[in-house]
Amino acid sequence: MIEAFRKPERTTKPRETGLTHVLDKGMSLAEVDSLIEVAGSYVDIVKFGWGTAVVVENLEAKIRHFQEADIPICCGGSFFELAVLRGKVDDYVAFLKHHGFKLVEVSDGVIDLGEGEKIRYIERLAKDFRVLSEVGSKDSKEVVAPSRWVKGILDELAAGAWKVVAEGRESGTVGLYRGTGEIRTGLIEEIENAIDPGRLLFEAPQKAQQLWLIEHFGTNVNVGNIAPHEVISVETLRQGLRGDTLGR
Repeated sequence: MIEAFRKPERTTKPRETGLTHVLDKGMSLAEVDSLIEVAGSYVDIVKFGWGTAVVVENLEAKIRHFQEADIPICCGGSFFELAVLRGKVDDYVAFLKHHGFKLVEVSDGVIDLGEGEKIRYIERLAKDFRVLSEVGSKDSKEVVAPSRWVKGILDELAAGAWKVVAEGRESGTVGLYRGTGEIRTGLIEEIENAIDPGRLLFEAPQKAQQLWLIEHFGTNVNVGNIAPHEVISVETLRQGLRGDTLGR
């Protein structure tokens, strides 16, 4: 009977659209199991933020639990950038393969990675992984013109990226957003005019950002950097089960 209240157009796993990408900043195994218990059907990707995979003491257990729940995992783009900076990309790839990762994030939000070099990394890694490439700067002082966003996204999709992540960070105050968290609506609309939104994953850690994206693109927009405890909240927004989207 409860099924009658769910949106029939909401995609189910494994999804290509309607992805909810969750940011793990150092979850305990108990928190992992709680997330899977409460919201496993709505978690499509878990990202071990930044370089947390290097220092957490429960990494292998977490990997095993997520994989047993059939939830894809990846490491943050900052880990990739660190590998590039230290000349350890081969070691990084070996680490990912050893642990059964199917996803890799490629970004240049901090390091100065030339456009051609980033494309070459995407082409290389796409042979063995699904690539999440990221566009947009993590520097709040740097405003990237919409035309550069569009060109970067198109080039990275052509190089083999599965989805392109539109930068917003865990704070939701850079990239797609102003320092206040306000959405750069004009930027998103220019991107939308040139690119299928289903190929994009919008980082949207703040509720107002999630709401705007769901209202603008619909139930099955891809959203990322969602806090583990906010997964059910996002799903109720998607399915019109919360006051903000009820009846819309």
